[in-house]
Amino acid sequence: MRKNFTDVDLNRSVGNLLRLGVILSVITSLIGFVKLFTEGFKMPRKYKLLDMGTSSEKVWGHFWETLCKGEGMAIIQLGILMLIFTPLMRIIFALIGYLKEKDYIYVVISSIVLAIMAISFFTGYAH
Repeated sequence: MRKNFTDVDLNRSVGNLLRLGVILSVITSLIGFVKLFTEGFKMPRKYKLLDMGTSSEKVWGHFWETLCKGEGMAIIQLGILMLIFTPLMRIIFALIGYLKEKDYIYVVISSIVLAIMAISFFTGYAH
C-alpha cells in the first residue's frame, strides 16, 4: 500500500535538502581552504578576468580549468556555488512536491519564483 505524500513529508524533505546542501557546501569550502593553505595562499595579483570586457564564457572556462587542476580557490568557489544553488534546488524540489500534491496554486507561484531566479542568475553577467 502506497502512502500519500503529505505537507509534513514535503517540509521534512525540503528541510533535509537544505541541510544537506549547506553541509556539503561547508565541507567543500573547508577542503578548498585546506588546499589553499597547502598551496601557500597564492592569490592572483591581477584580476584580468574581472575586467568589464571579459565574457562569462571565459570566467566559467577559467573556473572549470582551475577546478580540474584541484586549485584551492576554485574548490572554495565550488562550495560557494553549491551554497547558491541550494535554495534553487529547494524551489525545484518543492515544485515537484506541489505537483505530486496537485496543489496548482503553489506550482504556479514556485514556477514564477524559479523563473525570476533563473533570469537573474543568467543575466547577471550581461554588460
